Amino acid sequence: MPQHTDKIFAQDLHDLKQSILKMGSLVESMISQSITSLIKRDSNMAREVIDQDKEVNALEVQIDDLCLKILALHQPAAVDLRFVAVGMKISTDLERMGDLSVNICEQVLELNQEDTLKPYIDLPLMAEKSQAMVHGALQAFVDKDAHRARTICRSDDEVDDLEDKIRHDLIKIMEERPDAINRGVRLIMVARQLERI
Repeated sequence: MPQHTDKIFAQDLHDLKQSILKMGSLVESMISQSITSLIKRDSNMAREVIDQDKEVNALEVQIDDLCLKILALHQPAAVDLRFVAVGMKISTDLERMGDLSVNICEQVLELNQEDTLKPYIDLPLMAEKSQAMVHGALQAFVDKDAHRARTICRSDDEVDDLEDKIRHDLIKIMEERPDAINRGVRLIMVARQLERI
């Protein structure tokens, strides 16, 4: 492969990495803001997160286009091919996480119209852990750090346990207070979105 082609290929791989990190950073922010909008009862912030989904969708298209360009023009092999293939998958996963953050904000807009059901303790912790997993997974990908990736996979159990606790606590409240059912179901849905992230 001629030298100038090598430089273009290296630049394209660098651009792909940077685009994935930019998209990941935006999604991390959306996760954080979705829960902040719940805790602070900030409907404007929730709407801003919903609006950010357009940017996430555009980044997914940009990343997919760049991956296809790299595959077509450079025909990468081995490690580089796996990097590009996984990059396409990651952009799809990040786009889905953006959608899940939007789903949380849609619940927030409804919840903010009623009184708070209970203090939010476990949901912010769950969001923090989910956001940390997204950040760590992206860093593991970029740094090609398999050990870190395995550690993040194991931390999924903590998020699952928090979702179980939240659901159990809310079901108990709903059993005792039928007027809390609507809010309880919405909060269970928020926890479910975080677990899916």
